[in-house]
Amino acid sequence: MKFRISKEKLLEGLQQVQNVVSSRATLPVLSNVLIEAESSGLRFTTTDLDIVVSGRIAVTEEPDGPLEIMETGSVTLPARRLAAIVRELPASEVTVTVDSENTAAIRCGNSFFKILGLPAEDFPPPPKFEDVKEFILTQKTLRDALKKTAYAISTDETRYVLNGIYCQFKENKMTLVATDGRRLAMTEAEVEFPESNEAAVIVPTKAVSELQRLLKDDQGQLVIRIGARQIAFELNQSLLVSKLIEGNYPNFRQVIPGAANERVTLEREAFLQAAQRVSLLAPDKSNSVKLHFTKDNIEITANSADIGEARESIAVKYNGPNMAIAFNPEYLVAPFRNLDADEIFLDLIDEVSPGVIKIASPFLYVLMPMRVSQ
Repeated sequence: MKFRISKEKLLEGLQQVQNVVSSRATLPVLSNVLIEAESSGLRFTTTDLDIVVSGRIAVTEEPDGPLEIMETGSVTLPARRLAAIVRELPASEVTVTVDSENTAAIRCGNSFFKILGLPAEDFPPPPKFEDVKEFILTQKTLRDALKKTAYAISTDETRYVLNGIYCQFKENKMTLVATDGRRLAMTEAEVEFPESNEAAVIVPTKAVSELQRLLKDDQGQLVIRIGARQIAFELNQSLLVSKLIEGNYPNFRQVIPGAANERVTLEREAFLQAAQRVSLLAPDKSNSVKLHFTKDNIEITANSADIGEARESIAVKYNGPNMAIAFNPEYLVAPFRNLDADEIFLDLIDEVSPGVIKIASPFLYVLMPMRVSQ
């Protein structure tokens, strides 16, 4: 196996897949990247047995293109070590030659490296998909939906069904939901598919993180394939395959409150900045900020016996009763950080019911209030 490639392209190919590689792999080959050289291009693949990420660099027709395959073949090489070497290479053109003993010789300018690899046959075979349901949507649709919800995924491993995003395809809509039991983020997007393709799955956190890194192209399409126990995302000459979380996701619609008594319209950036400033003095124990609603005004306060207090006022249109409600500051500002809308609505029933954050498009964020002493 032998190929010539630009340093930038080789590094780009390795960085696209190396995040999946565990630093504490149970099998030596799981620390490696599978490199396959075919006449049409190079493919890089890594796996931790739960997730497989694969990226491809195609041979172009230009005579001095960024990639030239001189000899086809395959090998697995230590992924992180190889990326570290490529990052430091002195020149822009790299030649890689692999012998029959799976030893790779890397030449670049005056530099030479020899790396011991493992045979490609040792690498876990790709997962098999059967009874697949397929969905096609734009990358922008999924990227925006994940940005609006992924921050609310639970990190509590005792409730493993919450350690991912619930993804439902039903009635020509894709619904994404994430919750940790104290807050819930949900968004919907229109996607066309036959009724026989209706499905609901839980995609694990690690797959969501990898997917967010791969989703770049605003105009590009994305193909999602759902099997019995796995999901695959194909985009930008990359493929991500992940196991699904097995189990029943809780009935999230039960926690969405009924009609609100009051709606306050907030200017996203102004409220975000004010809440972040005030939360600097939120007490460690209760970790809460309080929103005080009076006529045409919100006062955000934090009070800590050990540190001091902070307060900030924002003029808003509000005509309801005087009311105060406390929230965890991190949970309160999370949607404001991840939404793009300038105008955000806060719907309230009373001081003890959950608050609901909404925007003009299909999205909602349910936030449990905190009980704090007066």
